[in-house]
Amino acid sequence: MKSAAEVFQPLGADDPQVVAGYRLAARLGAGGMGQVYLSHTQGGRPVAIKVVRPELAGDASFRRRFHREVEAARRVRGAYTAELIDADAEGTPPWLATLYVPGPSLAEAVARRGPLPVPAVLWLVAGVAEALQVIHDAGIVHRDMKPSNVLLAADGPRVIDFGISLASGVTRHTTTGAAIGTPTYMAPEQASGDEVTAATDVFALGQTAAFAALGRPLYGDGPSLSVLYRIVNEAPDLEELPEALRPLIGLCLAADPADRATPAEIVEWCRKRLGADADDGAGPAVWQEVTGPEVEVPAPVADPTPVRTLSAPSSPWAPPQVTAPPAGPEEEKARRRRRALIAAVAVVGAVALGAGAWTVSNALDSSRGRSSAGAASDGAKPRASASSGPASGAPGTTAGTAKGSGGATTGGGASGPSQPRASAPGPVKPTAYTFQLLDDKKSVSLKEPTQREDATGDIRFTCNGRPADCQLESETSVLAPYVLGPGADLEKCRLVLTTARSRTLSLTAVAAGSEICVKHPSGDIALLVVQVKSTAAVPRVPGFLTADMTVWRAS
Repeated sequence: MKSAAEVFQPLGADDPQVVAGYRLAARLGAGGMGQVYLSHTQGGRPVAIKVVRPELAGDASFRRRFHREVEAARRVRGAYTAELIDADAEGTPPWLATLYVPGPSLAEAVARRGPLPVPAVLWLVAGVAEALQVIHDAGIVHRDMKPSNVLLAADGPRVIDFGISLASGVTRHTTTGAAIGTPTYMAPEQASGDEVTAATDVFALGQTAAFAALGRPLYGDGPSLSVLYRIVNEAPDLEELPEALRPLIGLCLAADPADRATPAEIVEWCRKRLGADADDGAGPAVWQEVTGPEVEVPAPVADPTPVRTLSAPSSPWAPPQVTAPPAGPEEEKARRRRRALIAAVAVVGAVALGAGAWTVSNALDSSRGRSSAGAASDGAKPRASASSGPASGAPGTTAGTAKGSGGATTGGGASGPSQPRASAPGPVKPTAYTFQLLDDKKSVSLKEPTQREDATGDIRFTCNGRPADCQLESETSVLAPYVLGPGADLEKCRLVLTTARSRTLSLTAVAAGSEICVKHPSGDIALLVVQVKSTAAVPRVPGFLTADMTVWRAS
């Protein structure tokens, strides 16, 4: 199990303090869709809050996808799923809250300790199969069952993330021939773009069980297209699996969906192999061995108390009276500097009465800008809609304006006609473009239309017949990978692009989730979040890359 410091990371300067009335206690993770935070219900139950990135929230197709996730999660209730508590798919930004599951994902547990023992795999498969029963009974096909979407709680697994699920009876919601899911864990019919049914999830469950038992994907690693080719055209090699698990996993991985076991049959099969342990409640002991002791969850964040009250000045040049609760050393130093500056300006104001009011007001604002971020708060209760805290950086907030304009802020007070106040420019607004495809014929441009049906765009995909030679290249723009963890934004891309000079980027180390920053000579900056990369040299099947792209114009 990870330490508390690894699981619960402190909020950063760009993180909101409150989302739709939920006070955030820590950051849990980040990805291409957005950030995930720890919060609590009014009764103190911990919840995970997923907040969509602002630029994606403005994309209509992404909102439809997120709305599907919310609706699917609303319909699913079961012992082995993470229950949806609250959500607003139409919020600004969209968000959802599920019960927080204290435990690592199956992918994390296997990466840390290696393959799971056979009894743990049986408990795992039984729990996930029961979750699939509930999901399928709600008329939903998950479509992205994989180790990272299975959390290992102290009392068993939890299935999460319905982001690409769809209602039963709908074969696909993408363009003809497109397959959505994680390539390594797709079923043959899913990889081929054919009809997706509940049996598709069973195939993915078999692959997930094999991963737990082997410590690696059953169909091997490597480029996505190579893995998909093996899934569609080759029978799985079960010889390296523990003998006790081969029949079960074989039933899940039948090529014909009609030949696969049902979730109910899988649960019954596992219970028979577990024997008396299935009725004696031995599961938690197995999970304790796999996950280790639980990490203590941080306590709920208390509502803030008012930090500062400003009373009206008694004269045009007198500084406002400030009252505040006891401050720490750094804030006290800032306050002393502020008082000294205000006092000095007040003296000047006494001599030059006409200019005093403007000078004092601006001096106060300037000194505020140098104080700590926690020194200014209105102490208001959270509203019932999604909101960013003082340091959220969201468009429309003071912090967002400062971030988008290089830190410029405006002060309070009245300005005379002889000394006009300069207003800060508005924040740079991002534009999101989902599912951008690059291959030997299609390219991507930073200007609209972004998807080009030829190679005339700013960013092209080339392979020259060899996987090792696959790269992104541009005649106009600089490309740089963002390797400091997920969650790149405009400021982070600006940072990595400061010293970047290359107009080519090798795809050797690029994988799903990788982030690539791009700068155009016009000043436009873009962020590519890779979804699928295939650089396999498979006959008659060219390589390709798909990515979600965000563009900040003339930034």
